Amino acid sequence: MKFILGTKTGMTQVFDAEGVCRAATVLKVSPAKVSQVKTSEKDGYAAVQLASGTQKEQRVAKAQKGHFGGAVAQSREFRPRTGEETKIEGAEKGASHDVSVFEPGDDITVSAISKGKGFQGVVKRHGFKGGRRSHGQKHSEREPGSIGATGIGHVLKGTRMGGRMGNDKITVKGLKVLQVNAAENILVVSGAVPGRKGTLVEVFMTN
Repeated sequence: MKFILGTKTGMTQVFDAEGVCRAATVLKVSPAKVSQVKTSEKDGYAAVQLASGTQKEQRVAKAQKGHFGGAVAQSREFRPRTGEETKIEGAEKGASHDVSVFEPGDDITVSAISKGKGFQGVVKRHGFKGGRRSHGQKHSEREPGSIGATGIGHVLKGTRMGGRMGNDKITVKGLKVLQVNAAENILVVSGAVPGRKGTLVEVFMTN
């Protein structure tokens, strides 16, 4: 099971082996280490906890420093899919992880927090068409329209309306590793990755 934590630095274009120009996202990967290995017998589920980055000691609790073996910036757990718990049997606490665990062509899945867009209306949030731009309509071009239902007297649960948009955990499947630069700890993946520049990204093998 391959997995790593990285930071999104931006997007670029990369020419693959066939000469096709592909959109790509550049991830800066900090060397990490395994801080804990959880098993179904002891913890109720199988997982590997990975810690990476550095942080000022005064910002990290004493218990956390003892658990992680130092003042780390972030940590995440990676769980294998059901029936694949044996893939993490070789993981040991204290083992190092870096970008070299991946190879060009690997099928990966990434997870990150998407950009927060604040309060948005139904046109931007849900793709509503809006009102007609003719026959004297002046202020209803981006209104949601009726939200009620006859006889019920209340708004139905799940009605698409304006509200907070973004800042959600997004998982993108079907991406590939295009380039691996072990010297500079850089991972280049195909397509777009959720989040802004500086967002923490979880990368793990799809299969």
